[in-house]
Amino acid sequence: MKLAGLKSVENAHDESIWAAAWVPATEARPALLLTGSLDETVRLWRPDELTPVAPPSKGHALGVVSVAAHPSGAVAASSSLDSFIRVFDIDSNASIATLEAPPSEVWSMQFDPKGTILAVAGGGSASVKLWDTSSWQLVCSLPVPRPEGARPDKTGSGKFVLSVAWSPDGKKLACGSMDGTIAVFDVARSKFLHHLDGHYMPVRSMVFSPVDPRVLFTACDDTHVHMYDAEGKSLVGAMSGHTSWVLSVDASLDGAAIATGSSDRTVKLWDLSMRTAVQTMTNHSDQVWSVAFRPPGGTGLRVGRLASVSDDKSISLYDYS
Repeated sequence: MKLAGLKSVENAHDESIWAAAWVPATEARPALLLTGSLDETVRLWRPDELTPVAPPSKGHALGVVSVAAHPSGAVAASSSLDSFIRVFDIDSNASIATLEAPPSEVWSMQFDPKGTILAVAGGGSASVKLWDTSSWQLVCSLPVPRPEGARPDKTGSGKFVLSVAWSPDGKKLACGSMDGTIAVFDVARSKFLHHLDGHYMPVRSMVFSPVDPRVLFTACDDTHVHMYDAEGKSLVGAMSGHTSWVLSVDASLDGAAIATGSSDRTVKLWDLSMRTAVQTMTNHSDQVWSVAFRPPGGTGLRVGRLASVSDDKSISLYDYS
């Protein structure tokens, strides 16, 4: 397996780009890349040319820190430091809903595989918020308990929830916190199941394997990438190779590889059979905030694509084969 650099777009936004997600293809169009920036805008990009589909979309009063695409490919959401989530139509850019959360209560978010729930990492509320996508009403708030025997947290920072990930069957939800704890929930029962141990610094990104709903990958400021059995509560593997914070992780669709982005300015490709980094890409000149593999679908498109975005305001696109 390998990555090959295809295209980079410099100054894709006016400020740092912190978020990227692929919008699945529809019958009318191919998959699109969605990016969010501290310049308060989101942009849509054509999948191979990386040319903008439309002018930047405004709607936030502060920087955009997370974007998520509905599995239908018709709807997306962006969350901002202004504590609002904007839900909008991909093709018309019309606003569908505005979801409000108290200050610093919105960080990362993800639609469940069926598209019925939007899960939002609730920041300082120490919870994960679940929004119904038919009514855009808040239906549940899952409090994240502190681990047994955890040291007293006098600052409250440890409860800050940074990242969320759905299992591919939609039954489980994992979230990562500032103190390195990872909580796993049974969503149907709104029940906390257990913690996953091993990290002691902020867990900024996580993703389940697309081929095994038990396997969870996590990216942490401790420079490590962990591979967990999320059901058996066990750490399966710890992968090291970055020299600074690991800010983002995503899994390839074939389940054979993961990609990571780091504040060491690199993108790494990891072979999961060997549990080691097999390639390091140095396209970016500043920290890499997000990496995302493109979903299948659309005519005339190569399946294997990876995108990365950075504080250097650029987007890079790679061929994955």
